[in-house]
Amino acid sequence: MIKGLYEAHLPVRNLEKSLAFYKGLGLEFSHSVEGRLAFLWIEEGKSWLGLWECGQARLDYHPSIRHVAFEVTLEDLKKAVSWLVERGHEPREAFGFEPVEPFVMANPVCTHAKIHFNDPDGNSLELITSIPNPRKREGMMYLSDWEQANRDVQ
Repeated sequence: MIKGLYEAHLPVRNLEKSLAFYKGLGLEFSHSVEGRLAFLWIEEGKSWLGLWECGQARLDYHPSIRHVAFEVTLEDLKKAVSWLVERGHEPREAFGFEPVEPFVMANPVCTHAKIHFNDPDGNSLELITSIPNPRKREGMMYLSDWEQANRDVQ
């Protein structure tokens, strides 16, 4: 039945400023509705992000709300810290990992490498990719440590 994520929505204080931010991340503008809601393609024809201009965009953060994770390739994720900084965005600490490089959250079922940052309204954003876990490890570590630990596994 469910094939994937079609859309996610975030509150923003200034729609034009937020549009510029997300276009700078590579999302493509699709359309707007009544000047207070805009849609940007995450993957054209497949998934998009809705931005709602509202007076109260600063809600208390909790990972279950105000969070969007964008899928990227492993090669792009390895360049993500410098890519974000070049665009004026600071990666942030997450799960106790400083944003010096992506980190891995591993379990035998699904393992991901990721880096976190915020948009201008404090919405939590993430660049993430699924990675192999040949030894069925569990736990968290920096991506470079993960690759070193799995270097001899095909």
